[in-house]
Amino acid sequence: MKRKWYRVLLHRRLSIALLILIQIAFLIVVVSFGAGVHRIVSHILNLISLGVLLHIIIKQNKGANKLVWAVTILIFPLFGGLLYLLFKFQSSTAKLRRQNRNIRKAVDDFRVSDEAAYDRAMKELPYYQNHIKYLQNCAKFPIFEAAETEYLSPGEAKFDRLKAELAHAERFIFLEYFIISEGKMWNEILEILKEKAASGVEVRVMYDDMGCFLTLPKNYKAELESFGIKCTVFNPFRPIFSVLQNNRDHRKILVIDGKVAFTGGINLADEYINEIVRFGHWKDASVMVRGRAVASFTLMFLEMWSSANQTNEDYSEYMREPESLPALAGGFVQPYADTPMDGEDVSEQVYFHIINSARKYLYICTPYFIVDDSMVRALTRAAKSGVDVRIMTPHIPDKKLIYMTTKSYYGELIAGGIKLYEYTNGFVHSKTFVADDEVASVGTANLDFRSLYLHFECGAML
Repeated sequence: MKRKWYRVLLHRRLSIALLILIQIAFLIVVVSFGAGVHRIVSHILNLISLGVLLHIIIKQNKGANKLVWAVTILIFPLFGGLLYLLFKFQSSTAKLRRQNRNIRKAVDDFRVSDEAAYDRAMKELPYYQNHIKYLQNCAKFPIFEAAETEYLSPGEAKFDRLKAELAHAERFIFLEYFIISEGKMWNEILEILKEKAASGVEVRVMYDDMGCFLTLPKNYKAELESFGIKCTVFNPFRPIFSVLQNNRDHRKILVIDGKVAFTGGINLADEYINEIVRFGHWKDASVMVRGRAVASFTLMFLEMWSSANQTNEDYSEYMREPESLPALAGGFVQPYADTPMDGEDVSEQVYFHIINSARKYLYICTPYFIVDDSMVRALTRAAKSGVDVRIMTPHIPDKKLIYMTTKSYYGELIAGGIKLYEYTNGFVHSKTFVADDEVASVGTANLDFRSLYLHFECGAML
């Protein structure tokens, strides 16, 4: 099937690349003309950059983010200020934030909470009270108990479990993934989805256009819809300068009937199940959740679907208590999501809480490590306080420049008492935190700036 649309795919990529190059050339010509011929234009641009620089200095924001913009403006005083304004104050971004706020207000009325679980968690988990309060009261992600969880690693384990659970779907199947790529994994899942859609099960698929830029054709949405599958392409890529292109849907969510949910680092592509080898053995992690906690994942998906389509969902249809939901014996689960549209860095706060509450050990798996000083200080402070802090990163990188940046932190981390390991057999893509045999997070957010501040992410705190 790939050969069928390969030329269309290539044409789209080349067209977009050409349009971007034309825009870059146009900007260079405009800036050069303004600076060389009209001195008044040059003075105005310099004044704008100076004003923007002062705004950045006094604004409450991450120190690392301030530094990047300040250096950019100092190096390029002529158009650095305009670049900042372009990225920060686009009308399209402001419009999307307003729309997302309105959708969030509508969604809040349908959030399922378990006050009895919250009260018991407050009593039984004294070290994690602040963490639980933050997610439930500030970020609006409630805690649930008696939730059954199953850790699935590597991708082959999730693939097998996923197919087994999909076979039992009766009402609806929701999929939201950053990457979908044709091959053994996706083709086998798609066959099940087609069968379920034909039998009357509501099937929805949402994928990120940038994540699937090189893996799916532009018209793939129509192809899925021809099978009776509802499909949305998140934030379609357009060859124009827009800060919105930075905000990608990096989540991996699959919900079945409101009874079972999956999340974690595993996308729907063959490298994730080691069917093809790109960077040695691909080591990844996912978690399956059963019970009332699945309601949070259902709502995460529906909220993102509403945002992508700017439509009003009938949330009540999918948020009612599933029939025959068994009483489960399990621990506490607090699913969470993160959006760059609300100014609340939920994933980062989850990680900080786990770091700061660790007393005996803290183990972290991450494919990338590009963070600011506050995260480095938190990790080294924990290690210097006697916590056994260990971080595992890949030995075979997927992006060499990012790998070099990750390694640039090694000296400071080791000097701070942290033990560093590289997964020598290949590429570790897991995003997991675990501490003291008591608390863990399995999710989609990497320890890098894009995941922590720009992408839509999600996870489960266990």
